[in-house]
Order: sequence, then structure tokens, then C-alpha cells
Amino acid sequence: MSTATLDLTAITDAATAAFKVTSTASDAERAAWLTAVADALDANVTELVAIADSETSLGTVRLTGEVARTSGQLRLFATVITEGSYLEAVIDHADPTATPPKPDLRRILRPIGPVAVFSASNFPFAFSVAGGDTASALAVGCPVIVKAHSGHLRLSERTAEIVTEALAKAGAPDGIFALVSGREAGTALVQDPAIKAVGFTGSIPGGRALFDLATSRPEPIPFYGELGSLNPVVITADALAERGQQLAAGLAGSFTMGAGQFCTKPGLVFIPAGTDFASQLAEASKDKPTAAMLTERIAEAYPDGLRSVADQPGVAVVSGTVQQDSLADGAAPVVFSTSAANVLERPDELLEECFGPTTLLIEYANQEELSAALAKVPGSLTGTVHAQPGEDVSGLVEQLSTLAGRVLFDGWPTGVTVNWAQQHGGPYPATTSLFTSVGATAVRRFQRPVAYQDAPESVLHPALHDANPLGIPRRVDGVLTLVG
Repeated sequence: MSTATLDLTAITDAATAAFKVTSTASDAERAAWLTAVADALDANVTELVAIADSETSLGTVRLTGEVARTSGQLRLFATVITEGSYLEAVIDHADPTATPPKPDLRRILRPIGPVAVFSASNFPFAFSVAGGDTASALAVGCPVIVKAHSGHLRLSERTAEIVTEALAKAGAPDGIFALVSGREAGTALVQDPAIKAVGFTGSIPGGRALFDLATSRPEPIPFYGELGSLNPVVITADALAERGQQLAAGLAGSFTMGAGQFCTKPGLVFIPAGTDFASQLAEASKDKPTAAMLTERIAEAYPDGLRSVADQPGVAVVSGTVQQDSLADGAAPVVFSTSAANVLERPDELLEECFGPTTLLIEYANQEELSAALAKVPGSLTGTVHAQPGEDVSGLVEQLSTLAGRVLFDGWPTGVTVNWAQQHGGPYPATTSLFTSVGATAVRRFQRPVAYQDAPESVLHPALHDANPLGIPRRVDGVLTLVG
């Protein structure tokens, strides 16, 4: 056994020991831990942003906002667990007169155990060390071991120091949180028997490799991966006729935002054939500046991705240049165009994510061709509709609902609000599960249901006591009861 493996074993053993405390801690206690971490991040924002900008070149404005989002979602989860409905508490009292007689059954969601979290490259705060996966797991009582992203390693280490100190000062147990780094450590983490679930945000190849490891273990575990998304947009003829230039400006801003490195970047845009929208988008995109890519590996992959699209038959370059072998000055926006008929002929080649500031316009001849092309689009995080009031888009919306987790109307998908209603997940390869990684219900990934039959109240979670001492929403004998 290597030294690295021995060190990891010590970390996972500590997490297992911590779970005995975190799983029985009250919601109020865990909420205080989350709030303490949020306060610590806000108190150190200047230092953290400076480190992050030196490693990612995302800019202080963007990064400062991301710290606020990160601390904000920690506080949201504190609210989620004290509100109580996340427990999904259900009580069905005994009925000895029923045929057959019914026992007393009480069901609740419980934390699953220590969780591994893999940081993302494109959100060094919100999807990283103290990001949504970490916050939602800690919220329900699961210790967290984070695998740092190599693209912002110094930031990861400093953030981990702040999180560890804040948790300790707030009274959280030793072992509740840890950071590891390196590919070998990440692979070993997924295979460690102490780990009961994995949260991941990254590429399809990397995510799929870890997913296969997680499910092939002697004890398979859930792998909650966000892997890749094309985020199709559909614009109707009426919408283009009414506000084409406005739509072009909005699209240009969306697909170039953050150098096109958002997981919700609109990568496919379906437009009616025979319009001048391509030229409008070219005009709106021409002055968009170049921007630095997050890592050297991403920067190297972007020109290859551009050439892969440009080399396909029937694809035209509308704006920008494919020749971007040297990205010393940053990545430049590129707009491609093709036809829906061409997509139907070679979907595997054309419907592949290119991480960077580029998008593909797809011209459709009629609704049937549009529907057929959309049917080839892999599962995505978002689908967007731009139509005019009164247009019947019900069929289109239904189709987009089958391939995306969030359907937008007259907006752009870049930007993900963190609240109770958010759904950030979609059919594979967008995600590997049915759950969201953003918003209140992200906690559901790290819980499992347990039912107690004819149990004495003394062994039950307070949420299952008849008197409802926590004052939380519950379903009792089939009736949903809202308290507060």
C-alpha cells in the first residue's frame, strides 16, 4: 500500500468517524456550520479572489460575484434544512381493523455517509471546494472529501483551510471535511469503501471513467456527474422577424460569456432557413474580445474542436477564424452554420460539445425537420424557446422537456439561479442521474429513505414524533400538513 493510499485511508477513516456525529446532529447545528463557512468565505473574499484570478484569469468582478453565490448557497441550504421538508417525513398510523391489519410506519430521509466531491474547472468557487456539492452534502450530515482541481490548486488549498477552520470554530467534528489532490488520489477516493456517493462536474471522458469505477465497485455507489451539454436554442420565424437584432445581440453575449466555458452555453441554435440572422449574429459577435481559457489543456483543445466542426461537409464559418493555434491573447469567438438536413446525416460529428466561445447555427426548413434534428440532440441541461406571444409552441416545449432539465422562454441559459425551484441536470450526458446539482433539492442526492415499523418513539428522529416538535411539514395518514 502506497503512502498516498495510507494518507487517504486516514482521511476516509476520519470521515467515517465524523459521520457518527454529523448524522445525529440537529438541523440547527448543521445550519450553524454552513453559516460559519459562508461568513468565513465572505470575510476572506479579497484574498480568495486575488488567488483565483491569478490561476483562472476570470477577472475580479466575475469572481467576486461567484464568492457571493457560493456563500449564498451555503446559507440557502441552512434554510432548507431548518425548514424541514427536505426530510420528507411521512407517518402512517397503525390500523388493526384494516384487512390485512396495517402496522405503524414512519418514513424519513437519512444521510448516506461520507461523500467525495470533484471540483470543476470553470467555477472555482461555486462548483469547487466549498461549492454546491459540498454544501448540500454537509447540510444533510454527510462528511465531504474534495478532490481539488489542478486548474486552481492554490485556491483550492486556501479555501480548504478557511472551510476547515470555520467548521472547527463552529463545533463541527474532526474529519467532517478534507481536501486531496492528484488524479491517483481522485481515482482511489471513488474506490474507497468508506465513500458512499460521488459528486462530479467535468468532461464526458473523465466523468464516464469515474462513473464506471463507482458502479463497478463491490459495493456500487451513486455517481452524480455533470458531464456535457449542448443546450439547444430554438428561434421561430415570427421571433426573428420581430426582434432579430435583439436576439443576435443576446446570443452573442451568451455564447461568449466567460469565454464560452459555462456548462449552460447555448451551443446549438436552430433558426428558420432563408433568414439573415447569421449575418446579424456575425455583426453582433465581431467586437467580442478574446478571453483567456481556464487551463492549458482547455486552451489546447479549443482549436482542435473548431477544426473538427469546420472540417465537416456542409458547415460554413459565419464569423471569426478557425485558425487559433496560439491562444496567448485568448480564445476568439467563432460562429458556424449548417442545415438540419446535414445534422441528420452526421449527428455524431456535428452534435459534439466544443468548450469555448463558439456556437453552431442550424437552419431548419420546416417543423418536421426541426423536430427530427432535435431528436438527435443528446441530453442537455437546458433548452430555450424564442417565440412570439400567441404562437403554438406546445409541441416544441414538450420535446425540449424530454431532452433538457430546464426549459427557458425568451432568455438565455447562461446564468443559473440558486433557489428552491432550480433544476440543474438533464438526461445523459448532461448528468448521470435524475437530480439537480443546484438549488434546494440538491440535498436529495445524499440521502436515502428509511422506514420504521412499530418503533418506539424514543428511537425515532424528532421529525417522526407525533407531536412534531420540529414544527416541519409532514404527511400524516395521507394528509399533507404544513406548519409554520
